[in-house]
Amino acid sequence: MNLAAKDIQHNLGRFALTVFGIGMLLMIVMGMGGIYRGLVEDATLLVERIGADLWVVQRDTRGPFAEVSRVPKTLVYRVLAVPGVESAREFVFHTIQREQNGKPLRMSVLGLSWPLDKGEWLPLVAGRPLAQNHYEMIADKTLGLRPHEQIKLGKETYTVVGITGGMASTAGDGMIFVTVWDSQAIQFDTPNEAIRLERAAREHRSEATDLFLSQPVLTEQLSRPVAELPAVASPELSAVVVRVAPGADMDAVAAAISTWSDVSVFTKAGQEDLLLKGMVDKSRRQLGMFRALLTIIAAVIMALILYTLTLDKLHSIALLKLIGAPNRVILGLILQQAIVLGGVGYGIAFLVGQKLFPYFPRRVVLTSEDLLRLAAIVLGISVLSSLLGIWRAMRVEPNEALMG
Repeated sequence: MNLAAKDIQHNLGRFALTVFGIGMLLMIVMGMGGIYRGLVEDATLLVERIGADLWVVQRDTRGPFAEVSRVPKTLVYRVLAVPGVESAREFVFHTIQREQNGKPLRMSVLGLSWPLDKGEWLPLVAGRPLAQNHYEMIADKTLGLRPHEQIKLGKETYTVVGITGGMASTAGDGMIFVTVWDSQAIQFDTPNEAIRLERAAREHRSEATDLFLSQPVLTEQLSRPVAELPAVASPELSAVVVRVAPGADMDAVAAAISTWSDVSVFTKAGQEDLLLKGMVDKSRRQLGMFRALLTIIAAVIMALILYTLTLDKLHSIALLKLIGAPNRVILGLILQQAIVLGGVGYGIAFLVGQKLFPYFPRRVVLTSEDLLRLAAIVLGISVLSSLLGIWRAMRVEPNEALMG
């Protein structure tokens, strides 16, 4: 006869509520670890998915994810001329917030280098990649957009042609993918009134310049859009992503580009390191501290619960000692209940978490390694928590059973 099972059956309602409470606490511990892992994966997601060997960014900046980086479009052709470079593509990345169907919609915009990049590398769950270089977009499913839905960004209306999954920025915002031209049009969009005022200001400034007064034709040119003015550069890129040819020395290619005075070069590993030690470092450490504290709190609560359960059984334990039951029977009673409490609580945490975690605002990533590690920690907590109850049970004298 198993005394632990009999005791659980005798107090099934109370034990079930206790296990459920422990399960909810362990679910929070599990979720905190999953959020921590999701934060790390979101931070390095684009760097991993794009598959670039080198990132060429503005000089003395840390790349488009850490801060503002601006490089000219012509940099692509300069990079392509470097020996050992297989391909170089434009990279434009920025975050916007708009309103869709009466609700705020915050999203990160990534420009795809059309026609080399149409978004085929994205994990599509519905729809298709981009088929034209304007007015089409691919959106992450967390944004709540549907295929064929239209959304106005800037002065143009874009149609959602594809839905992808698991593509979020470091801040946890869902991403949309358009061509580089469209992403720049969205990023540098200017209200019509601002354009009119800027043109009027240009014409006003020209009235004080002899060159424009002597050549009225030049004054007429000032009314043209900014992008058409010869002296104004085209919109800049956030970075240029480079793929090194097979067999080429990546360090040599990076060293050659680094000699240019207007850019900095980071390898894929270097960019990931900057993200983890820069943008998300404090968040990672904070989540790690909360996770450790929750684990300690779970251990303390389980110890108190087991101690309380032991106090309720002191008369029964004394009676067992009175009839000659060995200490290992009493020890097994408390230890087995502790392991059942932790094991069933862990199972509840996992099952309930699988249902709830997809609704969390940030992505929760549960890896097999993390789940096994948490299971080992729960087992250790269960055993250690039972020691307090075992200590109290060992102090019970057999004659206490005769005292009522």
